[in-house]
Amino acid sequence: MGADTVSGPMVIDLGYDRGEPITYDRPGRRTMPSWLVPAVVLAMVLFSLTASGPPPPPLLGALTRVEIGSGDPYLVTGTGQLVVQSVGVLASYDLATGDLQWRVDQKVPVYRLRSGDGLLLLRPWGAGSTEPGTTAVSLATGDQRWHNTRSVIGFDGTGLVFSVEGVRSQSSGTGRRVERAVVALDPETGQTRWRVDVPSTAVLLAVPGQGGGAARMLMVRDDLTALLYDGRTGALLAQRTVPAANYDPDNPLVAGGVILLRHPGPSGIEVSAFDPATLRPLWTEPAGTTREVQACGPLACLIGLDGVRAIDPATGDLRWHRPGWRSIETIGRRLIAYADGPASPTGLVDPMTGRVLVDLTGWRPLGGATADGEVLVIREIGADPRTMVAVAAPRLSRPRVLAELPAGTGECQSAAQRLICRSMYGELVVWAYRAEPA
Repeated sequence: MGADTVSGPMVIDLGYDRGEPITYDRPGRRTMPSWLVPAVVLAMVLFSLTASGPPPPPLLGALTRVEIGSGDPYLVTGTGQLVVQSVGVLASYDLATGDLQWRVDQKVPVYRLRSGDGLLLLRPWGAGSTEPGTTAVSLATGDQRWHNTRSVIGFDGTGLVFSVEGVRSQSSGTGRRVERAVVALDPETGQTRWRVDVPSTAVLLAVPGQGGGAARMLMVRDDLTALLYDGRTGALLAQRTVPAANYDPDNPLVAGGVILLRHPGPSGIEVSAFDPATLRPLWTEPAGTTREVQACGPLACLIGLDGVRAIDPATGDLRWHRPGWRSIETIGRRLIAYADGPASPTGLVDPMTGRVLVDLTGWRPLGGATADGEVLVIREIGADPRTMVAVAAPRLSRPRVLAELPAGTGECQSAAQRLICRSMYGELVVWAYRAEPA
């Protein structure tokens, strides 16, 4: 028997049950909907336009540059001004825009710029034994308001300005040790409002008024007499003998509206509280190894060898205790805790609970007030150090890096949405920053 031979191709017809659409049998017809091709083309055009658009703006960018000498002072005010003295000129810039606000000649150099209640207080340096006096300049216009032949100190936000004679062996600070006489001045005119003689020496402190009332001046004399005066009239409101203490520039102080004094007691260091309106004693508690008392928002922080303890100033009750902390610092409305000295911050802290909100290990905070409770921090990285700047805020889980600062940038401080730094090119650079990406 022989095999059958089939000539030509063999075709097996599977019909349409194999899953292919019937249109495959008619190749002359379009297999896609009429709207699909234009839609694909439009999508490609839109994608190309989006991809070729401008990149998002940087988180940190230079707003303006101001010429300044290496030893020339500058000041960032709480009202959003940058004041610079350089090359015999005093100038003010708007930190919101970088624009020049005013510019005046100022031939007398000062070692630092001080402000208070709308005034710039200029006190020349290098005058030797001659009393150079103090010149008050308007922060709004740069015009000279008045000149006083003595040193003038002000307490910002209180309306209190005093002409004093400082004790030269004492350091200056929030409270000042003065002698001979204290003269209260009208900030607008520089005229005398009232005067108090000082038998020997004394420390001055501003006490905020209650219920929106006028601020008060507290004078603690070295004979242990504390006197409370009405800031506007000079009327004596209260007088009391207080414990012996060192009465340095930060002792006594006001925290949470209460006057606190750190002083030796029968069995060691104690802290006593006094009513800010009457000087009536409120409480006295042992302070252990406390070496310093600071305001911590509405609380008071006692700092010593056993760490940082926060108390209610009105009652002395303990609110929280952090044994591992060595110091604290208030920047704007935020509290910074340090574990091992000023170069080792621990974190951004909630002052009411002592809870760490943002870990700042490895970062160093910059001074100055910022918006929304933010704090600017910097750190150096790499063998050839590069300085990175970041923003820390309770809403962020960790510092958000803004940028790397140019080489030769230093002596920085912050303001609302601004970073101000000296550069090695003799400039003061104002940077605008954004905490959130665009």
